[in-house]
Amino acid sequence: MSAWYLVQCKPREAERAQEHLQNQNFDCFLPMHPMMRKRSGKFCRVVEPLFPYYLFINLDEFSNWRVIRSTRGVARVVSFNGQPQIVSDEIIEGLKRQCAQLDGSAPEPIFTSGERVMITEGCFKDLEAIVQTARGDERVVLLLNLLNRTQPITLPVHAISKMR
Repeated sequence: MSAWYLVQCKPREAERAQEHLQNQNFDCFLPMHPMMRKRSGKFCRVVEPLFPYYLFINLDEFSNWRVIRSTRGVARVVSFNGQPQIVSDEIIEGLKRQCAQLDGSAPEPIFTSGERVMITEGCFKDLEAIVQTARGDERVVLLLNLLNRTQPITLPVHAISKMR
């Protein structure tokens, strides 16, 4: 009987680990989701792991566990008290359904309503503001406190960044 287990991967090597494990005929699942990321001053759509540093692997009692630990990109099989813990099939199936639904959908919005941001360009540079709404993928309406009054301003998305 086979079961799903959780594998911890080395930093930024989950996809590499998945590739090398699949090359060894292991059944792996790396949940992915679309995101908007800023690259070279512009926002673009990327697909990233839902759980950075982790992937799921389906193993049975006859699987060779030693080769998993020595696979490129793999750090360890997650275990408690020295025993690898089984991840229920219902969780894996639910994640697979969610990832299938997200495949063709729009990525998560970059900024959400009510989020505090920092203006990084223009005459309001280095001022804090609150996101009111997003206007498509390229512009966002901010609420800026000027002279004790809240003023709405519209800026391009690349002119603001999330507060740290």
